[in-house]
Amino acid sequence: MSQIEESRLLAKVAHLYYRQQMSQAEIAQRLSLSQATISRLLKRAQQEGIVRITITIPPGVFSDLEQQLIDRYALREAIVVDCDRPDDEETIQRLLGAAAAYYLENTLKRGDVIGISSWSATLLAMVDAMRPLPRPIDAQVVQILGGVGQPDAEVHATHLTNRLTKLVHGKAVFLPAPGVVGSEEARRILLADPYVSEATALFDRLTVALVGIGSIEPSRLLARSGNVFSESELDIARRQGAVGDVCLRFFDADGQPVITELDRRVIGIPLEQLRRVERTVGIAGGSRKQVAIRGALRGRLVNVLITDRFTAQNLLDAQN
Repeated sequence: MSQIEESRLLAKVAHLYYRQQMSQAEIAQRLSLSQATISRLLKRAQQEGIVRITITIPPGVFSDLEQQLIDRYALREAIVVDCDRPDDEETIQRLLGAAAAYYLENTLKRGDVIGISSWSATLLAMVDAMRPLPRPIDAQVVQILGGVGQPDAEVHATHLTNRLTKLVHGKAVFLPAPGVVGSEEARRILLADPYVSEATALFDRLTVALVGIGSIEPSRLLARSGNVFSESELDIARRQGAVGDVCLRFFDADGQPVITELDRRVIGIPLEQLRRVERTVGIAGGSRKQVAIRGALRGRLVNVLITDRFTAQNLLDAQN
């Protein structure tokens, strides 16, 4: 076959496939060729520039930023949402919640054991935006941070676990204890409670964990819950290098645990167990949390990140 005849065949196959929307099998039948030959010709059409594929990214979609985050921080997945201002926390929470809801709707699998933190306004936005799965997936939803606190805020913590359980048609396992207790002895007594131990026993079986990433200063929801450390106690964490927390477990700028007396008063999943979860989804954004998010990524505390475009760019601009 001469070069011009071969080029003509490549162009014809490409035209039928891309312009006429014919399947490879239909083209093979029409041209009396094998389907394997059609597949090979389509690849060659791209290699020789007869076919050029252009991807037009819609406004508000940040595929390049997402891939750069994945490459920089060795993530399983990154999702970046658009927003107008990095300090508009309420809007960012709503947008991140909607993105996280869509992500979960499309990625949860049968038999998943799903851990969910308490006291996160972004996680509340997620469950409120999420649609029920079309069919049960035989999942368990486990509360991984104590949810007992001030009555008005405690409603939110219970709502998180209840609502997600209903959305996935699963079984809820609550952690009926405060996130922070007054002493190490109180924590030891509560961990011996059969209902508390039922939840903590499932921490090693989690396949998905959904967590917020907090700065040292507590969010409004966390502050209202009563599950907070005093300012003097937070100063202790700061002096030890803490920049943020996940499930009230403090970590430093490199994502390493900051172990103080405060850590021994938390009833929730430890960072070491969180790192072992197959998919740990960190849902956080806004300028106030950028340093904490960067630390969580450096320490591999989360391997899926859902954040805003300003935070994503800040994470990429940072020198690791």
